[in-house]
Amino acid sequence: MKKFFTGLFLTSTLFVATPADAATTQIKIDDVVVKSDTAPEQKNNRTMVPLRVISENLGAQVHWQDSQITLAMDQTTIKLNLNNRTVIKNGEKEQLDVQPYMKNNRTYVPIRFIAETFGSQVHYNQGTVNITTEPLLIEDEKIKVLRYEYHMTMGGVIQDIKGNAYHQALFKIFQEKKGDKVEAPKEYYWHFNLEAPGSYYKLGQFDFMSHDQNSVKQYDIYTLNQPFPEELLQGYPKVLLHDATEDSWYLFSEQAVKAIQQLINSADSNGFSKIISNTVA
Repeated sequence: MKKFFTGLFLTSTLFVATPADAATTQIKIDDVVVKSDTAPEQKNNRTMVPLRVISENLGAQVHWQDSQITLAMDQTTIKLNLNNRTVIKNGEKEQLDVQPYMKNNRTYVPIRFIAETFGSQVHYNQGTVNITTEPLLIEDEKIKVLRYEYHMTMGGVIQDIKGNAYHQALFKIFQEKKGDKVEAPKEYYWHFNLEAPGSYYKLGQFDFMSHDQNSVKQYDIYTLNQPFPEELLQGYPKVLLHDATEDSWYLFSEQAVKAIQQLINSADSNGFSKIISNTVA
């Protein structure tokens, strides 16, 4: 089955783990067990995790220059160097308990310092590192889950996206990448309309939901149906964004759609997505 949308980081004070813990350590972020093809490791009684796994699930930006790694989120910046205990946090030097290193083409970093530096809370319990991040707030409501729905030719799929970093990143795209306000298209559907030039097909529905399962904000992405002569499609934008909560329409870009797709793919591959309904034949 083909989906339309299948897009952080985690040093000074860390918990002490025993050899028994090393074999069972797992990482949970916002109550979700992070899936990874590479398990956490223990170095000097510190838990080390692959940088990529953490970067995709906490929301920090990563920049590499030679052997230096720069992690940035909001107003906080951390600079790390491979095989070096010195870290620069917002321009100030600190010493790590254990240095980042490369193994099997994976960069490993100690988890607690980076997670806590970026505002997360870290707790260790019976072989599990629990990381809690700040939830997305919309209209003073804490967002619990993003419900994402898309349709195929026969049937549709509804899935829940968890993880506060994913909610923050997706909401930011909708807020910052929407263009000018426009009139609603005359025809728009969950299915392809191959008879009406200028009609739109809904690619996906994104519903930011509160802890009591109420919709706080809903966005829908529509794409122009294109199996028509080019001259009949002149003047029609290729992509539109519908703020369903306010019933407002905006120009949207294909680049923004791709960025959303990448985040949904990342959430799915890292274990933050759960299908709750699938009626695709």
